Amino acid sequence: MSQSKLVWDLPLRLFHWSFAATIIGCWITNELGNDYIDLHMQLGYVALGLVIFRVIWGIVGTKHARFASFFPTPNSIKAYLSLPKDAPPAIGHNPLGSLMVFAMLALVLAQAVSGLFVDDDVFSSGPYYNALGGDVDKVMAFIHHNLFDFIIAAIALHIAAVLFYQFGKKHSLVPPMIHGKKSGEHLNDDNTIISSKLILALIIAAATAAFVYWLVVLNVPEPEMYY
Repeated sequence: MSQSKLVWDLPLRLFHWSFAATIIGCWITNELGNDYIDLHMQLGYVALGLVIFRVIWGIVGTKHARFASFFPTPNSIKAYLSLPKDAPPAIGHNPLGSLMVFAMLALVLAQAVSGLFVDDDVFSSGPYYNALGGDVDKVMAFIHHNLFDFIIAAIALHIAAVLFYQFGKKHSLVPPMIHGKKSGEHLNDDNTIISSKLILALIIAAATAAFVYWLVVLNVPEPEMYY
């Protein structure tokens, strides 16, 4: 009999939807122009914090949140692509989906970090603008102003993959990322989870928030004055 088991922990699910909302917010505030630059920067700090949280959670989190459980290799990708069409869906991330996870984390991390060094020449500057010199600022500005196109492409690819699995393979990916559970005869107590490690997640979230606050508020270097 098909049974419903917990696969995605609550912290991971909250991260997923918060991450999506933050990226959308960053895009909207950028499109709205300079009146929303401060909010855009604050959302960038949130994005940075979310990535840091996910990296730590990928090390100490629950079974299917840990990077070690889904790190993609050529052999795992080849084996996944060779599976028959009627094979049961992956319990956690499949090898192709794991590529998207790492790509999105890397892209958004680069986007958020580069934003710390960007100046809009009118209203606002990132907290580390001019901290490492003009050459670094130019590189960071180039990254920040061009990388988001790749993030959009990755998002489009992700949505297309979700739709393919929904309508092509009849595997729903969205509902489990809401309630955390998957169903199937291949699920058992050994390959699913019974706890979301909420206390550990709260500790990590608090430490991450404190680090980001230190990074963008307390540790900001004093701007050099030239006369």
